Amino acid sequence: MATVVRKIGLSLGADICWPICYEEILKRLDLGVPSGTDTLRFETERVTIEPFDLRQPCQYDLVIDRLTHWYHTSREWIKKSVVMDGLYVFNNPWAVQAMEKHTSYCAMMRLGFPIPDTWMVPPKEYEPKPDLDVTLSRYAQLFDLGKIGADVGYPMFMKPYDGGGWAGVSRIDDEEALRSAYDKSGRHLMHLQRAVDPHDLFVRCIGLGPQVHFVNYDPARALHDRYTMDLDFLGEGERSLLRDMTLTINSFFGWDFNSCEALRQGGTWHPIDFANACPDSQVTSLHYHFPWLVKANLRWSLFCAATRRPMRVNQDWQPFFDVAETDLPFREKLRQYAAIAEKRFDTAKFEKFCDKHLAGLDEAAWEFFGTDLARDAVRQKVSALFPAHEVEEFTGMFWARIQGWREDNSPRAAAAAVRRKP
Repeated sequence: MATVVRKIGLSLGADICWPICYEEILKRLDLGVPSGTDTLRFETERVTIEPFDLRQPCQYDLVIDRLTHWYHTSREWIKKSVVMDGLYVFNNPWAVQAMEKHTSYCAMMRLGFPIPDTWMVPPKEYEPKPDLDVTLSRYAQLFDLGKIGADVGYPMFMKPYDGGGWAGVSRIDDEEALRSAYDKSGRHLMHLQRAVDPHDLFVRCIGLGPQVHFVNYDPARALHDRYTMDLDFLGEGERSLLRDMTLTINSFFGWDFNSCEALRQGGTWHPIDFANACPDSQVTSLHYHFPWLVKANLRWSLFCAATRRPMRVNQDWQPFFDVAETDLPFREKLRQYAAIAEKRFDTAKFEKFCDKHLAGLDEAAWEFFGTDLARDAVRQKVSALFPAHEVEEFTGMFWARIQGWREDNSPRAAAAAVRRKP
């Protein structure tokens, strides 16, 4: 029986905390997964940035990517490795490059999702180009911004069509504010989207492979408090619907790791922001939810590496469009979309793999997140973001929230939950 090593690369930028935790828990698991006559072992390595020969073999079986949405050298190396070497990567780099928020809105509208009314308006200013003036003089129509604002409806949000971490986003309550925001928008190509106002719940759904985690999200709070620690705020039917939405979006675009924001108004869930293929993974934002993220990342990456999951390079949207063209009610369409997604994510095979080979992950993670090494990972991230005089305060706060997660997810609590099941 031979030992075969599956090598996982971490393509990182400013990430500090989650890679430390990921690497350390993997060491503690010390996995040996039977595969035919072989035993699979797993190693991780931080991916470096350097010149590369396009024919240079890729040494990794899988890469968890945190750079390609903005750093082109890494993106092109990953694209080369997928095409030339069959690398599996989170997320599909072509989808990340091409499928901005505008495309995602259009696609989900076609599938019948209740996306708020959205318009695109030409930029206020243009970068000078040789043929710009003649093009605009021949074809650009003058438009009445006030009339478009009335058609969209107030309140609304003006935001860049391709996103950007809340940059350039304005809430607009009347025509005067709309004209002012547009005048300040410069060369940005903007959407105008009607606000889901009022709404009674704002949920961020974090999807990693077929795993989905729900967070009651409050964007009005400071960044470190936006991911609330509320539990049991969704009914089972709502959890099922939001899971189906999230998996549909992620599988449609080839995103292993993505988050979907949705607002509830009058019992209907409206997705408003779901092209987030490099979601926030830092303990300084996630705190209580951070251990879930690390464990979900381990499960999905180990499954993909162990099974040599093939990369779906082409998106193949037609099966979704075929369902969209039926006369079924939206909820039934969504179930069928999600069934396509579950098949593409190999959910049944994934769950069987986790039950058989990763049964010790929960306990290993629970123990690790009580160690000095885990606390130091938190402190390192806090030190990178907060002023020196606040480091101890916020390290203590985030650490206390993680300990709250440990209390809620202790082996004792898990055993009690099993006993309570009918």
